[in-house]
Amino acid sequence: MAKASELKRGMVIDIEGVPHIVKHVDVKSPSSRGANTLYKVRFNNLQTGQKLDESLKGDDFFKDVDLVRAKVQFSYIDGETYIFMNSEDYSQYSLGRDELDEQVDFLTEGLEGIIALLIDDAILGIELPSSVTLEILETPPAIKGATATGRTKPARLSTGVEIQVPEYLETGEIIKVNTETRKFMSRA
Repeated sequence: MAKASELKRGMVIDIEGVPHIVKHVDVKSPSSRGANTLYKVRFNNLQTGQKLDESLKGDDFFKDVDLVRAKVQFSYIDGETYIFMNSEDYSQYSLGRDELDEQVDFLTEGLEGIIALLIDDAILGIELPSSVTLEILETPPAIKGATATGRTKPARLSTGVEIQVPEYLETGEIIKVNTETRKFMSRA
């Protein structure tokens, strides 16, 4: 049993018999005396992918879900199906593009560090590594002397996703991108 005050990003809990993963936790501490701390939590239903926003008190309880976290590697795409391979026993799991949602923006062939969420050997979803390295395929030319400014420009990366990068970066450079915030971190 997990309390709402103990919830962390990535935890999987049971809500009305359905497994949900915690995507975001926001703590609100009211200023009035005697008021309870509120936890605004965003859950994702692991079966349907629907988002669920809840406001909880710190002592609200949830049942834990009996699931296995397995290290997998992204292998390849077969039409609209994404195939992942277990790094230990080489078994394969597949997820549809609609089940992965925005995570497909960071999947490159051979990407390691992915965690598969399994219940009874069936894959429910994946957790991406915190950062990935991608190549800049297209961006406006670099501006001389732009290193001192904090301005950004759009860049299309090797997976097709478009993010904002500093002005001094050029096409062909390899960069690190935070998969949670979808923002540029550094050169790779």
